[in-house]
Amino acid sequence: MSKQYKIAVIPGDGTGPEVIQEGLKVLKAAEEKFGFKLQTKTFDFGGERYLRTGEVLPDSAVKEFRRDFDAIYLGAIGHPDVKPGILERGILLKLRFDLDQYINLRPVKLYPGVETPVKNKGPEDIDYVVIRENTGGIYTGVGGFSMKGTKHEIAIQSMVYNYHQVERCLRYAFEYTRKRARKNTLALCGKTNVLTYVYDLWERVFHDLGEREYPEIKRDYYHVDATCMWMIKNPEWFDVIVTGNMFGDIITDLGAMTQGGMGIAAGGNINPEGVSMFEPIGGSAPKYAGKNIINPLAAICAAGMMLEILGEEEAARAIEGAVSQVTSTRIKSLDAGKMGYSTSQVGDMVAGAL
Repeated sequence: MSKQYKIAVIPGDGTGPEVIQEGLKVLKAAEEKFGFKLQTKTFDFGGERYLRTGEVLPDSAVKEFRRDFDAIYLGAIGHPDVKPGILERGILLKLRFDLDQYINLRPVKLYPGVETPVKNKGPEDIDYVVIRENTGGIYTGVGGFSMKGTKHEIAIQSMVYNYHQVERCLRYAFEYTRKRARKNTLALCGKTNVLTYVYDLWERVFHDLGEREYPEIKRDYYHVDATCMWMIKNPEWFDVIVTGNMFGDIITDLGAMTQGGMGIAAGGNINPEGVSMFEPIGGSAPKYAGKNIINPLAAICAAGMMLEILGEEEAARAIEGAVSQVTSTRIKSLDAGKMGYSTSQVGDMVAGAL
């Protein structure tokens, strides 16, 4: 009997529904070829629903996702008529925190035929993974104001981590490096010379855990500023990078640009013991909505990542291979309106390449 997975689909705002449609098209082709079954249910959470009802994401939805689904497939969140932060905190961060999606998984992979702004680097040089701690650190909102609105105003935002959060993220990173089996090297990205408390904890746990349980994994350490420099100058050095929430947010977008931009960058918000969420990294791009010109490859890559985490690794590799075939032989550019094909045609080509 074939395996069955229940997927909650949130197409979201702007071009989100368009790219999700192409991702689902590719998932359908993979489903037919590899013999598993996907049962999907679509939810309308996003800007339009918020403007219509005033509701962002009810607690009942989080409970339903946790109880009834194996994964969440998300298009994009962000609406021009909604103040920034409402949807992002009310949907994206709420799902990450409430579902304890404590790993953000961001492959940085340059596909053949895709242009990179990094001089003299090719697909053999840019192929690594960033693992970002996703539910702790400075983004948890610990802090506040004093004397707000006066010339004596004080604003505090605190970076807070406990041992449990650090240890489970690092353990995931070591396990991922072992499974990836490429260079068997895990690099910790931190700032131990300035953030002398938080990254002291990260560094101690990193070396203790690595020495005790993963002796075959080589351990490196880079300050975050050095990490950014080497991501441009020598990206081939990296295999897997692990870091905290804020640094991870920054370096993954830098990495995305080196792999050709947001149009091909995919991300996973992972709870290894629960429900994970997968999404293209680019925003909702409302100015392109409904024009059938947006690049769907990031959403397709996110669909492949979802299959990998669900255990359908052969299908995930096939999707990656199909994307490589399309980028190397067909598509002219990753930019909206410059691909040489429409959004739906690119989806057709990837599905056909499977």
